[in-house]
Amino acid sequence: MAEHNTSASPLDPAQTAQALPYVALAHCVRELLRDPTVSVPPRIVQPLAHGGSLFVMPASDERVAITKLITFVADNAQRGLPAIQGDVVVFDAQDGRRLATLHGPTVTARRTAAVSLLAAQLLAPTLQGKLLIVGAGVQGQAHLEAFVQGLGVREVRIASRSASSADALVAHAHRLGVQAERCDDPDAALADSTFVVSCTSAQAIALRGTPRDDAFVCAVGAFTPRMVEWAPEVCRHIASQGHVVVDTRDADHEAGDLLQAGLEVNQFACLADVVNQRPLWAGQQDRGGPVLFKSCGWAGWDLAAARCVIGG
Repeated sequence: MAEHNTSASPLDPAQTAQALPYVALAHCVRELLRDPTVSVPPRIVQPLAHGGSLFVMPASDERVAITKLITFVADNAQRGLPAIQGDVVVFDAQDGRRLATLHGPTVTARRTAAVSLLAAQLLAPTLQGKLLIVGAGVQGQAHLEAFVQGLGVREVRIASRSASSADALVAHAHRLGVQAERCDDPDAALADSTFVVSCTSAQAIALRGTPRDDAFVCAVGAFTPRMVEWAPEVCRHIASQGHVVVDTRDADHEAGDLLQAGLEVNQFACLADVVNQRPLWAGQQDRGGPVLFKSCGWAGWDLAAARCVIGG
């Protein structure tokens, strides 16, 4: 990818999005998982006085060092503010120069969707069929765009607690040239959805139905042990009849959907195991059934975004 001149001033949301096309970013994620120089220490999560959280998420490789500094406030929609606010600052790992400052929420949205796209490319039982998105916020839009651009999805249904939000995302899908409609019963829609993305606020179970045997399910919304989107019995069904793959080993203590289902998360392969064909995955890949990809987030994905922006 061509190098962007980003050091002069922080990139705004539109500039950050332009620098992070989904297909290229998914490729950068894959390459990062093959890079032995990548170092990602545990993130710091500082609870805030009124219920929000401050996240400090560093990562580096032999060329680049980044820190993502963001806040997450789940009920910010009531204030007319985004749930995630902050920046990703990119430095040269050799001389310490600041190379770029990226818009944090845009990086979060696009790198999360790009990770889901890569997981679908590698794990989906079929790459044809309808997409069901449950949750019509920022992540819903990013996953819609990523799956349309990266997988060629042409039919989409959108479910949300907010009819107006669902209708707005349906309209966006139409602008992308995709057939789309609002869905008021996502459990029923699972019967003919080969791709399912759940990206709700994860404050309560949103889906209790059983996905198809050839479904690829991407569960994005829950990223702490207390958060949940999928009913425990559904998670246990997929674990016994298909595959569960997590984004990183951090999910072992963060994947609320799986932990609340009583599953031993460390028994499941992570995305790096899949990319590098490690034994934890190699012995399972020929088994059929639905696939659940559980995404919790990782500063390494922000590092992949930084590499994409600066040309690496």
